[in-house]
Amino acid sequence: MYPDLNSQSAKNFERAKAVLPGGNSRSTIDLKPHPIYLTHGQGSVVYDVDGNEYLDFINNYTSLIHGHAYPAVTEAVTKQLPLGTAYSFGTIQEIEHAELICGRIPGFDKIRFCNSGSEAVMNAIKAARAFTGRPKIAKCEGAYHGSYDFAEVSLSTGPDDWGQNEPVAKAYSKGTPQGVLDDVVVVPYHDEVAAEQLLKRNAGEIAAIVYDPVSSRVGMISPTQAYFDMLVEFCEANNVLLIFDEVIAFRLGYEGAQGVHGVTPDLTALGKIIGGGFPVGAVAGRADVMGVFEEGGGLPHGGTFNANPITMAAGMATMQSMTRQAFDSLNAMGERGRNEFDEAFKRAGIRAQVSGQGSLMRLHLTDRPLTSYQSVYPKPEEGERMLALHHHLLNAGVYIAPYGLLCLSTANTWDEVQQLIDAVINGLTKD
Repeated sequence: MYPDLNSQSAKNFERAKAVLPGGNSRSTIDLKPHPIYLTHGQGSVVYDVDGNEYLDFINNYTSLIHGHAYPAVTEAVTKQLPLGTAYSFGTIQEIEHAELICGRIPGFDKIRFCNSGSEAVMNAIKAARAFTGRPKIAKCEGAYHGSYDFAEVSLSTGPDDWGQNEPVAKAYSKGTPQGVLDDVVVVPYHDEVAAEQLLKRNAGEIAAIVYDPVSSRVGMISPTQAYFDMLVEFCEANNVLLIFDEVIAFRLGYEGAQGVHGVTPDLTALGKIIGGGFPVGAVAGRADVMGVFEEGGGLPHGGTFNANPITMAAGMATMQSMTRQAFDSLNAMGERGRNEFDEAFKRAGIRAQVSGQGSLMRLHLTDRPLTSYQSVYPKPEEGERMLALHHHLLNAGVYIAPYGLLCLSTANTWDEVQQLIDAVINGLTKD
């Protein structure tokens, strides 16, 4: 039973703390009192060092759309490995993967690969500044856009930080320079009137608005058409670039979230599923804006492992398998899952709800209306219940993110989704 201080996972954590700050290299795996260490994964199931198995409903934080050890990816990578893993030259795989992605999305004239979603957002912001000559960006309060200083602003504010009438630009990481805060305009999520007022106040200095249409940290609240309209109209009227962060949201459909919502941004940051389980990021968009990456364009961009053939091969195998039918089937399972969750909560008299789109979901242990980051922010008792539920799910053989994020993969069956729902209900109703 988790937690078990005599488990192999607990012992591995003590070993890790001797050589790794905090015992790991990514805070997302941190669990109290100790993280779980895995030996392998297959399809929708992962296995830990103590012999326990879990239905994996987080899929390396949404990056695995086919689950673990997907045969097509394994075959592609195995074929490439004896030929080399990285070169100081271009590869055909890079061209082919670029052609595949750009061929699907009308707004993708060109694409540039990097190694993470954080890098993708960073390079999109730098491209917007290079193209417009302006210093500032705008972003939504609470939205996560990776680990770039500017993208982190106001990522995790609490009630004591909230402004009376407008969000406050607040540092997420200790040591963030004041200049970074000065160059970020923080706007409320899906309050188009208040957001537009803040944007207009800084219109002449904003290079780009960075927007995630399915922001996990903002609760995966469904976007409103009015907010989309405001963003597009403001950008067109003020020569501001619109950047979509689709590092996660790209799994919403064959043409990404922008295809689902009928919006064509100027630039899009990509990552996660396009790498097939390997480190990846990319910036795609308008040819004239992407021109800043060309020689003489003003934005030199290197990277030792950019577009390496292993990632490109794995990404190609993944995305080729994600046909329109595959997206439709996966999204239908997600929609059914959210509906079944809502019905199960009603039957059990539980004050909870599930938000999300497509194959993405987020569990909220409240029934209050969710309209913004501040409304999603959990009260102390909600946080305690979520932690208790997470421990219950681990012992029921189900894994989701500790704060309620989960996603489906093509490896999942409906029986597994039902097992997830039953485990959540049992965890919230047990004495």
